[in-house]
Amino acid sequence: MSFRWRYEDAAGSPVDGPDTTFADQAEAELWFSDEWPDLLDAGIEQVRLFEDDTEVYGPMSLRAN
Repeated sequence: MSFRWRYEDAAGSPVDGPDTTFADQAEAELWFSDEWPDLLDAGIEQVRLFEDDTEVYGPMSLRAN
């Protein structure tokens, strides 16, 4: 089992981002908490977290509401 982020534009279409996998959800979330400003600067508007092919949660906007 592995966790990964799917990166999306504001409309929810997939966009390119770091191709990184994580051993567990906590590791994925820790990485994200450090990287989200750089992801936003790269044009990523929202993310979804997946465990293998199952969506754990999302979409989660990178912009403050």
